[in-house]
Order: sequence, then structure tokens, then C-alpha cells
Amino acid sequence: MALTPDDWAAIQLSLKVALAATALGLPLALATALAQARGRFAVRVLLDVLVTLPLVLPPVATGYGLLLLFGRRGLIGEALEKVGIVFAFDWTGAALAAGIMAFPLMVRPMRLAIEALDKEVDEVARTLGAPPLVRFFRITLPLALPGVAAGAILGFAKALGEFGATITFVAAIPGETLTLPAAIYGATQSPGDEARAGMLCLVAAAIAVGAVLVSDLVGRLATRTSRGAL
Repeated sequence: MALTPDDWAAIQLSLKVALAATALGLPLALATALAQARGRFAVRVLLDVLVTLPLVLPPVATGYGLLLLFGRRGLIGEALEKVGIVFAFDWTGAALAAGIMAFPLMVRPMRLAIEALDKEVDEVARTLGAPPLVRFFRITLPLALPGVAAGAILGFAKALGEFGATITFVAAIPGETLTLPAAIYGATQSPGDEARAGMLCLVAAAIAVGAVLVSDLVGRLATRTSRGAL
């Protein structure tokens, strides 16, 4: 059974949403991981709680919270709408929801990579007069690059498969907010669309395999780069 134009649009939208969620979330995830690894105890505990919330809350609850905050009549969304920024029932809202759900998976590998670094290297650079930004870009980031790459790939994969928070926040409007997971769910709920659901699952599996292969390649390149920085 051939996929419909709406199905192909859903596939393209899912890739667009996942890429946007990863690209926009990566700098914030890296900053959060750095604060968790090297911040004060109270800061680390607070960030641990905030970062873990999307993992322990039901995705539907996260989506409903986003609707209350960023909906057209939400606490933040109403003000944003006045300046032309809309999240609810728009693909940008899907990217926001996917980014929030993927955020914990992006932060953890980065945090572990930063915590594994030898602090003496940074201390030596500091005693030699290197300012914080120079130490971060010349020492911390290159050495933690494998963890950063792993976090980016995990975040992309999670954002690509996000369903619960996304459909609650932006619904599943064909051509607008209908993502691949929502298209699969819709096909499974329609009698006679089993073949179409299977085709969509195969497409999702192919994208997942591609992400794994890219992850392995990027991880190898990042490891070589980090070793060259030593």
C-alpha cells in the first residue's frame, strides 16, 4: 500500500521538528550539563529535579502544562502571540514539546562526559591565566565532544518519536502538526489501514537505523577529535 501525501508530509514534518528541537536544545543542554557537573550543590539538586521532570511525568501531563503556559490564552502564550510568536497548534509547538521531552536524554551524556574530565587540566589552564570561556572552548568542549555528540543523537531520536506531549499540545492537524508517530497512531485506529500503519512503522524503523549509524559515525569522529585535543 502506497503512503498518502499526508503521510509523506508527516514524515517531513517529524524530521523538521526533530532537527529544530535538537539544534535549539543543544546549547541549553550543554550549559545545563556544565552547571550540573560543576555548580554548587543546591544548583545541582534543583537542576536535577527540573531536568528529570519530563522523564517521570506522563507525556500528556507535560503537553497539558505546555498548553496552559504557551497556549493562545496561556500565561506566556498570550503575550507571545501579540508579538507574532505562536506555539499552540503549530509546528513550532511540536518542536518545543519534542525538545522538552528530549532534553533529559541530551543532558545526561554531556554531564557524564564533563564529570569524567580531569579537573587538574582546567586548573592548570586557570593558573596560566586562561579565562573561563577560553578554558571551556579550548579544553572542556573538545574533551567532552563524544558526550555532546551522543546527547545530540539521543535528543534527535527522542524528538523524532515523541507523541504524547506533542499531540496534547498541538494536536495532529494534517500538513500542520501531524507528525510520524501521530500518523502511525491514526492509521492503527482506522479499520483497513493496517498495511499503511505497517509502512509507516517501516519508515520510522529505517530512520531509527539511520540515526544509529550516524550516531556511531559521529561518536567515532568525536572520540578522535577529543583525543587529538589532549
